[in-house]
Amino acid sequence: MNSKMTKAVSYTLAACVVVSSLSFSASAATATSGVSALSSATGVLETTDYTAFAGAQLSVNDMIANANILAAESQLADNEASTVAASEENPYADIAIAQVDNYVYIRESASADSDYVGKLYNNSAATVSETVEAEDGTWLLITSGDVTGYVKSEYVVQGDQELAKEVSRRLATVKTTTLYVREEATTESDIIDLIPVGDDLTVIDESMADTGWVKVTCNAGEGYVSTDYVDLSTDFTVAESKNAEIARIAKEEEEKKAAQEAAKKATQAAAAVEKANSSSSSSSSKSYSAPSGTDGSSVVAYGSQFVGNPYVYGGSSLTNGTDCSGFVMSVYSAFGVSLPHSSSALRSAGYGVSYDEMQPGDIVCYSGHVGIYAGNGQLLHASTYRTGITYSNVNYKQILAIRRIF
Repeated sequence: MNSKMTKAVSYTLAACVVVSSLSFSASAATATSGVSALSSATGVLETTDYTAFAGAQLSVNDMIANANILAAESQLADNEASTVAASEENPYADIAIAQVDNYVYIRESASADSDYVGKLYNNSAATVSETVEAEDGTWLLITSGDVTGYVKSEYVVQGDQELAKEVSRRLATVKTTTLYVREEATTESDIIDLIPVGDDLTVIDESMADTGWVKVTCNAGEGYVSTDYVDLSTDFTVAESKNAEIARIAKEEEEKKAAQEAAKKATQAAAAVEKANSSSSSSSSKSYSAPSGTDGSSVVAYGSQFVGNPYVYGGSSLTNGTDCSGFVMSVYSAFGVSLPHSSSALRSAGYGVSYDEMQPGDIVCYSGHVGIYAGNGQLLHASTYRTGITYSNVNYKQILAIRRIF
């Protein structure tokens, strides 16, 4: 393993599961981008020093179990993936990627009869520390997130650099108050987008990293950001423990009920105010209806009234100007739901659903952007300075996560 490599740990709420991620960021910055789950907070771990984020406390051994001890001559059964020592050429050599329909159980011991301690979902990553030959085949001792246990080797592919890149996402996390995304890789170039501190963008080209620039995708399109103002890392989706799954399901149910109750109260209060003020309307300004209902369609109906109003970076006013996350936050606020003013943090709001399950009112997250699904393939969002609040095709760019509140 490259001695200069930094290993980072991050946590993410991915579609339908609470997961954490193993992140790798090399000084040479050679990894390419991919598609995976999102992290909302990232810490950096060098040697044995670890800074905890999001309230989690994990040791080095909890996250990475002897990642470099596999022998180069080991041969995995059934999937024909050779194990090779990690190196600068292949930093993913000890990473195993699940290739299953949904998930594979992580067992306490190398036996299908043992209890399971967690689930490794399809395209999720784990670090392999040992290969065990048992009567029923080859098992791998893995660590993924905070879960350590055994999986059958036939359900994962190890050491496949291209697959690892494909299922991961290369991130540029903003570490300055406002990051400028420029049209070209120079400070003299036009600014095409502004990204707040803590948000992240998908890196699509690092060929110019040695000059201090990487190419990213943002709501305004593709542009360049200075590496002086971002932290680069690679994000993988990882396993969910049995206890974490139970806690997540219970929490999601509680949050769903609380959101529906808050929406009902907010709707009743807004209707009362509207009724009281119905006799004193102004002809010089546009009037808006109060929120009504407690489901996703009601959210869309309320938010659609503000189409045509301006986009303002950092704003949260539905009438005078808002940015993308401010729009989502303010629309849901009218229903009594408190959400963060951050496109990356909104990836952890509510609970995750798949693309096929997407319905009106769902929050759709992109690289550096977020909006509300309006149905019929349309996204309702505060788009750009030019368009303001508008509709777009929901597939106008790669979707990173879909979150549901109601």
